[in-house]
Amino acid sequence: MPAGGFRVTTRSISLRLLAGACAALTAGPVQAQTTPDAALQARARAIHERVITLDTHADINPRDFTRERNYTQRLDTQVNIPKMKEGGLDAAFFIVYVGQGSLTQEGYDRAYQQAVAKFEAVHHLTKELAPDQIGLALTAADVRSIAASGRKVALIGIENAYPLGTDLSRVKEFYDRGGRYMSLAHNGHSQFADSNIGERDGFMHNGLNPLGLQVIAEMNRWGIMVDVSHPSKQANLQAIAASKAPVIASHSAARALANHSRNMDDEQLQALKKNGGVIQTVAFDSYVKIKPPDSAERAAAIAKLRVEMGLQGGPASQTDATRSQFRQRMAEIDRQFPPPPMATVSDFVDHIDYLVKTIGIDHVGISSDFDGGGGVKGWNGADETFNVTLELVRRGYSDEQIGKLWSGNLLRVLDEVQRVAREIQAGRR
Repeated sequence: MPAGGFRVTTRSISLRLLAGACAALTAGPVQAQTTPDAALQARARAIHERVITLDTHADINPRDFTRERNYTQRLDTQVNIPKMKEGGLDAAFFIVYVGQGSLTQEGYDRAYQQAVAKFEAVHHLTKELAPDQIGLALTAADVRSIAASGRKVALIGIENAYPLGTDLSRVKEFYDRGGRYMSLAHNGHSQFADSNIGERDGFMHNGLNPLGLQVIAEMNRWGIMVDVSHPSKQANLQAIAASKAPVIASHSAARALANHSRNMDDEQLQALKKNGGVIQTVAFDSYVKIKPPDSAERAAAIAKLRVEMGLQGGPASQTDATRSQFRQRMAEIDRQFPPPPMATVSDFVDHIDYLVKTIGIDHVGISSDFDGGGGVKGWNGADETFNVTLELVRRGYSDEQIGKLWSGNLLRVLDEVQRVAREIQAGRR
């Protein structure tokens, strides 16, 4: 298997041989094959076929992992197997997300059950519903071998460590269940760390608390990548300093281009680079491009909706059903009071350009946050994944660089995190 984010399959070799033979047979004046745009498209298609395209953040709902309704069908979700095939998306981290709730035993117990349901949903898909179409990867080598087999690849990320409660043995449990990255907070302060929303609402821990530092140590011990996408800047800097292994930002963009508390500023980026980690650039419209304020009518309609759904007054702990209903109602508001234009794939790749220039090609990757609010015009579902590769080719990125961005860098970090874990378990660190 080649290094980095590339794969070699019988299918890809055959396609390239066939393409070469066809080109030789049709070397006459076929105008569509000789225009610059057609040549660029063909080059992008060839690269897209060769690289392992890996999206590090796709939210899920267990209701979409049943016998009757599941990812073997072309659902209305932004990600499912048919759409992955259409867009050439090879791999995705499916997310065990639980919204931040009360810091009580009751809250922890409820969150734990929600997390387990999502772990089990991914296992159900890969072991029982569609093992011939998608496999669960636990290592970088698994990602490469499953992709080479022609199947899609599922991995598991944990968004918010809140379901751990105060039982740190659950870090190992979540690793055994397949979790390969975890963030210590979401949009609300957890029992471990401050959230990015502290910039608006005030902080609780001034970064990480002692229990949070213990969680970092346990994640290092068992081989779970530390995710710094949602906690506060101070928590992130402390987590990077404390971790014995490289960290990731599973779905964040550049704060220099979009001044949102969810994005990473240059100080955090330089710390990430020094740590050897990677930022997975997120194609989330409002994190890619800061929009002008809503019209008075639109703002009033959104405020009314939030009151009706009990979401006013700060971050809410939403159930999957509530999130789905909120999206549907927001779509109605969008039709009545159109929002500002969406950010585009070009705007998204502007962030990649900035990050590569700032910290280097080896520390940048790609994510969507699909089915959790993510998407830009041109990449608003897995079926449009090729458009990202096309824009990268248009901007002059090489085959090797595109392989690193799509998966090579992330897989390098996963390998390193698991190597460090083996050393800690063996008493060598």
